[in-house]
Order: sequence, then structure tokens, then C-alpha cells
Amino acid sequence: WALILLAVALVWIAEFLNTALEAVVDLATNHQHNELARVGKDVGAAAVLIAAVSSVIIGLLILGPPLWSVILSLF
Repeated sequence: WALILLAVALVWIAEFLNTALEAVVDLATNHQHNELARVGKDVGAAAVLIAAVSSVIIGLLILGPPLWSVILSLF
């Protein structure tokens, strides 16, 4: 359970950091289009995506086998 909670916390932390990064970029660029600002925001969003996918993989590795056993016992 500790690993699952850690994975969930990692996603929340990544999301909070991404939100902070986007706010700072918007403040620095005065909401005007800037190619480097777009790259920074995209990288922040990619970090959140990686954290989320990693959390799903961790969840499947830990909860997958018992869940699969329950599903097979139903059929």
C-alpha cells in the first residue's frame, strides 16, 4: 500500500509543480505567445503524464495478479 500511496502522491506533486510552472510562465510572458514558454509548458505536462502512467503501472503490478485471480474465479 505504501508504494501505491507514493505513486499517487507523485502524480499530485507533478500536477502541482506543473500548475505552478504554467502560472510563472504566464506571468513572465504576459499571456503572449512565446515558443520557449510553450516548450516549458509541454515539458511540465509530459512530466505529469509520465507520473500518471508510472502510477498505473505500479497499481497493475501490485493489484493486477489478485484482481486477475478474482476475475478468473467468476468464470
